[in-house]
Amino acid sequence: MKNLTLVLMSLIGLFCNAQDIQIESFATGFNMPVSIKNAGDSRLFVVEKQGLIKILNDDGSVEATPFLNIDNLVVDITDPNDERGLLGLTFHPNYVTNGHFYVNYINNSGNTIISRFTRNTVNEADVNSELILMTINQPFANHNGGDLAFDSNGYLFIATGDGGSAEDPGDRSQNITLLLGKMLRIDVDNTSTGKNYAIPNDNPYATSADGANDPRPEIWAYGLRNPWKFSFDTQTNELWIADVGQYSIEEINMVSESTPNINYGWRCYEGNSIFNSTDCPASSTLTFPVAQYNHSGNGPFKCSISGGFRYRGTMYPNLQGLYFFADYCSNEIGTLESSGSNWNMSFTQQFSGNGWVAFGEDANKELYIAGINSGSIFKIVDANLSVDENQLNKIKMHPNPANEFLTIDFSNLSNQLQTINIYDIQGKLIKSVTNFNEQIIKLPMNTISNGLYLVEIIDNNGLKNIRKLIIE
Repeated sequence: MKNLTLVLMSLIGLFCNAQDIQIESFATGFNMPVSIKNAGDSRLFVVEKQGLIKILNDDGSVEATPFLNIDNLVVDITDPNDERGLLGLTFHPNYVTNGHFYVNYINNSGNTIISRFTRNTVNEADVNSELILMTINQPFANHNGGDLAFDSNGYLFIATGDGGSAEDPGDRSQNITLLLGKMLRIDVDNTSTGKNYAIPNDNPYATSADGANDPRPEIWAYGLRNPWKFSFDTQTNELWIADVGQYSIEEINMVSESTPNINYGWRCYEGNSIFNSTDCPASSTLTFPVAQYNHSGNGPFKCSISGGFRYRGTMYPNLQGLYFFADYCSNEIGTLESSGSNWNMSFTQQFSGNGWVAFGEDANKELYIAGINSGSIFKIVDANLSVDENQLNKIKMHPNPANEFLTIDFSNLSNQLQTINIYDIQGKLIKSVTNFNEQIIKLPMNTISNGLYLVEIIDNNGLKNIRKLIIE
């Protein structure tokens, strides 16, 4: 990754001072989308709250048949404000070979289910393949968390809310004998003690007994209210958690993924402010957010944060390293930009009518955002690019990962292409193509070794666009 970063810096000059974030319509017609994930290829998988996962192709089309339909297993949802439903999805790091993916949903009894399904065909999962890993009883219908992701070690992280109502009446988030209000970490590739998963040896309570009053060995961190979305920075291995606040404050937390037993402070603190001082640990033992914002007094009224990702794509160099998040009520998209040990926060204009609830990354680390109210998926773009530069982003490159051939489609481009260069991650030129007679070309890849490459696309005005390519 360090070599890749050096190449990107030499090719495109990563950092500029100003960012102007815009969105570009990518797909519409979804019913309450709440998550966007990729499985390492050119497709996106969009989770609908009622229990469907749909395949979104890189041209914006949606497969007619859902990838997974578990509507019969998921609690019936008709209101976008209902916090239950099918909430989370992630793919196993070895999905290409084992076909396993994991979901987080609220079942018909109102409880959280963490389960594994298996791919049947490339575009369809086996609905009968469910293996339930975990059932978590929910005392109320809200604050379910719901997100899932694998860390760099291949362990599954699961975000759980505090169990709901308001103000965490059972102080469940601080109670390490419960799984609510926590970040859980399990090993899905092994089993132990009669469960369909094992406990990683370095979990903070890995050696704990399994009695009612014993710390739960699945716990990695605690003190969270409703960690609706979280992500790992693939470049730094930092864990970013956006935790939805109670009455006044939304917070963003960031620590190394290898730091266990973090207490994020809820219900003792909402953000950096004392919320409930009963039975609280010393503040010196807590980890406070790297950034927060108030519901009022900071532009439009805000109410609920949806966390995203640090931008690690290549299309928009100005955005490199920014952490993206959004607010459901204000319909603003926010960013954090590193400034030494501090983070500077800024917000976009309001994109009314969307109800932002989720970000997603494609296989090239480009970012997308979902509106639960609009049912639309948008792509995050840099508005500072010229019209011609944005035109280059309309070039389609597939499949990715590629095997025998790579197709590059520039039929939507108003300018002519001049050159396509392929570099390895050390910056060595592997292949160069010029003189294009067609607008859709197929480049043979069978003479290029498996690995990670950069594709540099140059038009006849000298404008460049650089993309990651995996050959396998």
